[in-house]
Amino acid sequence: MDASVMEKLLRCASYSPLHTPKLTSTHNFEFGNPNIHMKWRTRKNNNALVVNASDGGGGGGEVDTAVVEKDKPKVLPPRFQVLQGSPMPFGATAQADGVNFAIYSRNATSATLCLMTPSDLPEKRVTEQIPLDQLTNKTGDVWHVFLKGDFTDMLYGYKFSGEFCPEEGHYYDSSRILLDPYAKAVLSRDEFGVLGPDDDCWSQMACKIPSNHEFDWEGDLPLSFAQRDLVIYEMHVRGFTRHESSKTESPGTYLGVVDKLDHLKELGVNCIELMPCHEFNELEYFSYNPVLGDYRLNYWGYSTINYFSPMLRYASAGGSNGGLDAINEFKQLIKEAHKRGIEVLMDVVFNHTAEGNENGPILSFRGVDNSVFYMLAPKGEFYNYSGCGNTFNCNHPIVRQFIVDSLRYWVTEMHVDGFRFDLASIMTRGSSLFDAVNVYGNQLEDDLLTTGSPLTNPPLIDMISNDPILRGVKLIAEAWDCGGLYQVGMFPHWGMWSEWNGKYRDTVRQFIKGTDGISGAFAECLCGSPNLYQEGGRKPWNSINFICAHDGFYTG
Repeated sequence: MDASVMEKLLRCASYSPLHTPKLTSTHNFEFGNPNIHMKWRTRKNNNALVVNASDGGGGGGEVDTAVVEKDKPKVLPPRFQVLQGSPMPFGATAQADGVNFAIYSRNATSATLCLMTPSDLPEKRVTEQIPLDQLTNKTGDVWHVFLKGDFTDMLYGYKFSGEFCPEEGHYYDSSRILLDPYAKAVLSRDEFGVLGPDDDCWSQMACKIPSNHEFDWEGDLPLSFAQRDLVIYEMHVRGFTRHESSKTESPGTYLGVVDKLDHLKELGVNCIELMPCHEFNELEYFSYNPVLGDYRLNYWGYSTINYFSPMLRYASAGGSNGGLDAINEFKQLIKEAHKRGIEVLMDVVFNHTAEGNENGPILSFRGVDNSVFYMLAPKGEFYNYSGCGNTFNCNHPIVRQFIVDSLRYWVTEMHVDGFRFDLASIMTRGSSLFDAVNVYGNQLEDDLLTTGSPLTNPPLIDMISNDPILRGVKLIAEAWDCGGLYQVGMFPHWGMWSEWNGKYRDTVRQFIKGTDGISGAFAECLCGSPNLYQEGGRKPWNSINFICAHDGFYTG
C-alpha cells in the first residue's frame, strides 16, 4: 500500500465529528467506511494500533496495512479499598485496618461519601467521591461503608440525594457537602471573627477523620462533688481571658482559661460552667454596626452546628492537626481544672441549631433528614419554641438517642462533670412524627396530643435520667422556653435534675430594690425555695440560685 492510501486510512481513524468511532463487542472501532476497521492488538507490553483494510471483493481478505505503537496507559491503584462497612456505631470510627463510616438518613434516595484534603476544602473541591450502594452499603435507614487506605490529613462530608419539597419536610440537595452529625471535629476557618475566602461568612466545612490517638489524662477521675457544695462560675471561654489584662500567653482560648484557674480557686470557685463550646459560627449574623463602628458577631454561641465537636476557634491551635490539637486543648482544660479541685459543666443547646428556619443554611441535619431532626407542622413549617427559627425534634427516637450519645461522649471522652441545658423545657415537648401515633407507639384518643405538647414523662428526659453513665453527672435545666412553657419547680426530674431558679433571681432583685411585700418570698429563697421543690421530693440544692447570668438583668 502506498503512502497516500496509508495517510487516508489514518485520517479516517481520527476522532472527528464525521468519523466518530464506536466500540464494538470485539473491541473493533468501526468507521463510516465499511471496508476500514481498526482494532487494538496487544504486543508484549505495548498496545499496537492495527489498521485492517478490505478491498471489498471476494478474494483479497484482510491485510495488516499499518501498525502504530502506543504507550500503554499506567493504571494507578485505587487510593482506598471500599468495603461494605457496618451500620454501627454512627459517625466515623477508626479501627486497626481502616475507618468505618455510618450515618442515618431515612428519606434520602442516595448517599455519597466525600473525601477532601485541607487544600481542597477552601476551594470547595471534593478530592474523592465514593457512592454508597443501596444494596451493600445500607442497612435499614443507615448508610455505611468501610475504607482502607491512607487517611493522613483527610477530611470528609456527605452528599445526599432525595426530594426537595419543603411542604413535605424534605430539603435534599445533592450539590451540598454536609457535616456528619456525629463528627468529632469540624474544620473551616481557624481564626475567630475573620471572614473566609472571598469574604464568605459560611465557608465550606468538613469533618475530621478520626485516628487512634490517646490523650494522657494522668489518671484523671471525676471529682463528684456534692451539688449542695458547688459555687458555680458561669464563663465565656473567649471573653474570660481575651483582654490583655488577663496576662495569659493564649488569650481567649481554652489554654488561656487554664492560666487563670488558680485565680478562680482563690475566689472560692469549685465549679465553672462554660457557655457554649460546641462548634458554632460566630459570623452567622455578621453585619456592620454603625453605632459602635464595628461588626456584629454571634458572641455567645447559642447556635450549634455540631454537638460532638469543640469550638475550634477557642483553641490556640485552631484547626491544626485536623482539629485534634483543639480537642486536646479542651481536654487539657478539664484535666487542669480537676487538678485544682474545680468541676467543669457545659452549657448545651439542644433546643435548636444554626440552620434556622426555611430560609436558613443547609449544613448538616437539614440536608441529612430534615423531617426527622426538626419539629415540623403537617405542611413542613418549622415550629419555633426556641425563638431562633427552628426547634430540635428532641423526643423523636432517633434524635433523643443522638442527644444521649453526644452527652455520653463529653462525659466519657472529654471528662466533663455535667451539663446545663439551655431552654430545657423544649426537651419535654412531643415530637413530630407525621402520623397519629405518640412517642410511645399508642394510638391517640381524639388526637389530643399534638406536636409540641408538654409531656408528663418525656422519653428524652427519662433516657438521660436513667442512663448508666449520665445519671452520675450534674444535670441542670433552664426550665422554660420561648413558647411560654415555664416549668420552674415542675420540671420532670426523676430525682436527678436541678433547675436554674428564675424565681429566686427575680425575688432577690426585687428585695434588693426595696419592693414592698417581698420579704416573705425572699425568706423562702434563702431557705432553698421549699415552696417549689419540697413537694416534688427534691432538696434545696436542686435549686441553682443566681441573681445575674449572661442574660443580664432581664426578668422576663
